[in-house]
Amino acid sequence: MMEPAVAGQTLPRAFLRIGGATLAQHQLGLALALDCQRVICLARGTSPEMIAVQRMAEDAGLQFYIASGARSLSGLVTASDELVVIGEGLFVEPTGVLPLLEGRSPAVLVQPVEGGLAAGFERIDINRASAGLMRIPGHLVENLQELPADCDVHSALTRIALQSAVPMRDVPATVRSGVDWRLIRDESEAHAVEQDWLNERFADGGYVSPGRLIARRGVLRFGSTLLHAGNASNMLSLGVVGSVAIAGGLAWFEFLVPAFLLLGVAALLVEASRLLRSVERHALGQLPPAIPRANVLGWLLDAAFGLSILAGVPRLGGESLISWMFPAAMLMMLLALIPRYVTGMVASLAADRATLGLLLAFAARFGQVEPVVEVLAIALIVIGMALPLRRKD
Repeated sequence: MMEPAVAGQTLPRAFLRIGGATLAQHQLGLALALDCQRVICLARGTSPEMIAVQRMAEDAGLQFYIASGARSLSGLVTASDELVVIGEGLFVEPTGVLPLLEGRSPAVLVQPVEGGLAAGFERIDINRASAGLMRIPGHLVENLQELPADCDVHSALTRIALQSAVPMRDVPATVRSGVDWRLIRDESEAHAVEQDWLNERFADGGYVSPGRLIARRGVLRFGSTLLHAGNASNMLSLGVVGSVAIAGGLAWFEFLVPAFLLLGVAALLVEASRLLRSVERHALGQLPPAIPRANVLGWLLDAAFGLSILAGVPRLGGESLISWMFPAAMLMMLLALIPRYVTGMVASLAADRATLGLLLAFAARFGQVEPVVEVLAIALIVIGMALPLRRKD
């Protein structure tokens, strides 16, 4: 973490952000995936960004150290250690790295020199360039004592490893393709990689319902700005709760058209928060919780839809409570149930609460909420009976 992101400034490029997390935090996620026990950051000193990385490492159970150069690094590594060396500014997906560094055998990862030099990696020989990653025996670090204190540690360790007959291992072209293996040197490259990374993570796969498509396009358009602002998914989650509360108030006073439209907007925010939260967890190397927050928000949204439907269904004199609640309850339960048993367009549409909000707003405009709810419920039952069931493993 030595090189500045912008000439004349002090912020290292290791603290450029991609997906709401710094490059250093992405690299820490790689270290966790490789089962490292200690993390040593080569840096000139502490900073708020460095403290954030330290806190993240210690929360994950790792020991954390800062080394200011070659001499201090050699004092932290013993001959019995194994050292994984990650190049400055390297952005890689752990899933592509793990097969290349599996086992305990040392290796210097390399790539063809043509593409490697163009991407900013260091030349190793006439045919190969460094790939920015290697696993080497700890005793090789002692050789840094013979070099000037201000030497480039990563470059020096690469040369030492190759001179010590550590084998080179080529990174397959499929792993280096796309945004899975990049060297980030400045803010513009970080923004470009971030946008490509988001596009790749949210690439369309099969049929996508209108509501989810709008949410996905919104995340691709504004997700980078929200992620850089911090707490992107938290902000959208608060937006969901606020929208549901306002929609509930509107339904209470029988303003059903704006109530259903606002619930449709809340559905878009739920989907956007789900997408952004998945990016935040991935960037920080966090596993998804047993019950994702988006699921809880979805349950809240379904409850609000059910209550708003009841506000548009008059209760007849002498009608039982169960009879009055039955159409709304049946529709919302079927909408939750059908996607578990069928696939494709029907499942996607059944899970699309934004489209449901628009349809119910249209029905409320003409005072036909109850007939539309009943028709939808019957249609879902017929679909569930007619379509092939989702195959279970």
